Amino acid sequence: MKPKKIFLDIGHPAHVHYFKHLIREMEKMGHSFVITARDKEVTHFLLEKEGFSYTSRGTGRDGVFGKLLYTVKADRQLYRIAKKEKPDLFLSFASPYCAHVAFMMRKPHITIDDTETARIGQAMYRPFSDIILTPDSFLRDFGKKHVRFPSFIELCYLHPNRFKPDPDIYDELGLKQRDPYVIMRFVAWTANHDIGQKGLSLENKIRAVNEFSKYAQVFISSEKNLPRELESYRLSISPERIHHAIAYSSLMYGESGTMTSESAILGTPAIFINNLKDSLGTIKEQSEKYGLVFSYTDSISDQNKSINKGVEILQSLPGKWAQKQKILLKDKIDCTEILEGFISNYPDSVKP
Repeated sequence: MKPKKIFLDIGHPAHVHYFKHLIREMEKMGHSFVITARDKEVTHFLLEKEGFSYTSRGTGRDGVFGKLLYTVKADRQLYRIAKKEKPDLFLSFASPYCAHVAFMMRKPHITIDDTETARIGQAMYRPFSDIILTPDSFLRDFGKKHVRFPSFIELCYLHPNRFKPDPDIYDELGLKQRDPYVIMRFVAWTANHDIGQKGLSLENKIRAVNEFSKYAQVFISSEKNLPRELESYRLSISPERIHHAIAYSSLMYGESGTMTSESAILGTPAIFINNLKDSLGTIKEQSEKYGLVFSYTDSISDQNKSINKGVEILQSLPGKWAQKQKILLKDKIDCTEILEGFISNYPDSVKP
């Protein structure tokens, strides 16, 4: 098998986790990577922490017009890099820029996706992608290009083959081992698939903190600035340690689909606030089949119900969540292993 040069575009901190083990495994096999990355939150920090070389493609833009202008800019930048590097194959998690440049270079683009509600991004990458890989829980059908696999994206880095929780996280949190704590996660609501959503009200954020604090220490991770009333609860660990913190927490509560799925995989019950909850296959399966996620809309009534559910979980015995996690992990495969085999053997991996 001839080694491939793979052009990989990364648009979000989570994507670093999705691909880090794949990069290392494929480099051992002789493949090489050219990486471009958006400057979003801690994306560059994580890439540097992993020791990966990359080229920044800037911070992106908000708003429809801003995103269109950024698309032109990013396409031009990635095209210049690709012309110089001459990759054999393009790979991304739903990057329209990577798809556009692959099409211009007449090279295959393999995209991975697990977000049914990101329809604007999908409209931008689908015509220019050769293969779309999704979990088998994905609720939409992309036709002949669509290949499903029996896993969740987060199992690229949280499968037991790839991740072992470190109990030293308690020291980093300023806690004694086995002290109960809750992680709350608030998002900025600026992504294409977030349009029309507001999330939790400030009043209910404060109420949730007050209620949960009766049973556990509360830590808040937030994409945007926290109000003065909540700043003292800010989670201050190094970003690459977040999954260890999730693994030992008693509850994940918040607005992030990724962190909700990560929690379920790590055996931590999660409460998810999102109006599109029933349109997200991963979350839906983790909720309905495995009982590790509890989803609510951002209506005030549902917000109140979600806080009450959080209190109920904190009052319950923790052992049942580990059993539910065991069933989930038995059903699902190491996602990195799946991607490695598929990409290494492409295009033979799609032949009948």
